Amino acid sequence: MQLSKETIIEQANKSCKNTLMETLDIEVIDYGDNFLIARMPVTPKVHQPDGVLHGGATLALAESVGSFATHIFVDINKYFVRGIEISANHLKSVREGYVYAKATFVHKGRSTQLLEIRVTDEKDRLISLCKLTTLSLPRTA
Repeated sequence: MQLSKETIIEQANKSCKNTLMETLDIEVIDYGDNFLIARMPVTPKVHQPDGVLHGGATLALAESVGSFATHIFVDINKYFVRGIEISANHLKSVREGYVYAKATFVHKGRSTQLLEIRVTDEKDRLISLCKLTTLSLPRTA
């Protein structure tokens, strides 16, 4: 039985309980055949001292959405997923509202996956462009 899109999104968000994703209020909001989108509110809790979005919070959002995307597209009963490399170019600052991260697969290999994550603001302006490599390894008994 294939799960509905709504059920998968609900399960993804439930899995964030008591994690960094819950701390940063990251919420999965959509996915399709080759992408996943999450959002994060920009509040003082994710600001750097001068009142703009902290690059580390942006990277936490990017790695979270990229790892979630890989989880959806691999059999997590047979494999576990880990981020092994992330990089970002921060292009614009944000003080409030939401940022949206859309992870899209560049490569879907058996053991490694490469994703591009575009972080945008509410007006769809590019805030950061990130690249994440994930590793899917077989679970052992």
